[in-house]
Amino acid sequence: MSSYYQRSRDLTRTRKSVTDSPPSSPSYTDKNYRHDRLSRYNSSGEGAAEKALGRTGSYTRRETRLASLNRHEQDSTAKDYKKMYADALEENERLKSKLQDSKQELVKIRSQLERLTQRHDRISERSPLLESEKREKQALEKRVSDMEEEIKAFPALAQVQSLRRMNERLLAENRAMLRVLARLSETASMPETEDL
Repeated sequence: MSSYYQRSRDLTRTRKSVTDSPPSSPSYTDKNYRHDRLSRYNSSGEGAAEKALGRTGSYTRRETRLASLNRHEQDSTAKDYKKMYADALEENERLKSKLQDSKQELVKIRSQLERLTQRHDRISERSPLLESEKREKQALEKRVSDMEEEIKAFPALAQVQSLRRMNERLLAENRAMLRVLARLSETASMPETEDL
């Protein structure tokens, strides 16, 4: 049993020693290759200033490409927001006109009910006509109460309010996007400084 323990301990030592060894140093051919590559790069006639200018030019070209792509994306999203806003306004106007029509109809029915009530008061002594007028009055009162309930629980009114909230949110988002666009255009128009 002790021999087994001794052998496993020796194996772990050898494993550690193999893994703990430092990496091999680069060979002579690797050094020559690197030296040749650097000398070819330097012998092309470009100085350090020319290399820096070339890099700066490529950076500015890349930034202008990215800025133009961002502008196209932001224009399309702004158009989408404008379309959504216009659709919401159109829907609001349609719902407002529908609500106005319902209110006008309610006023009309109330005036009819009032006329019937006045007529009923004048002709209270006529009993055969009174029964038919009572039925008509009850029907009109029921219709008025139904219309009032409909206006109170008018789902479009809630929809109008939610659309108003959405419009306000879209306006806030549009203002935020305009601020971001202004900042981006300011940074894009700033002259680039070179690090010396």
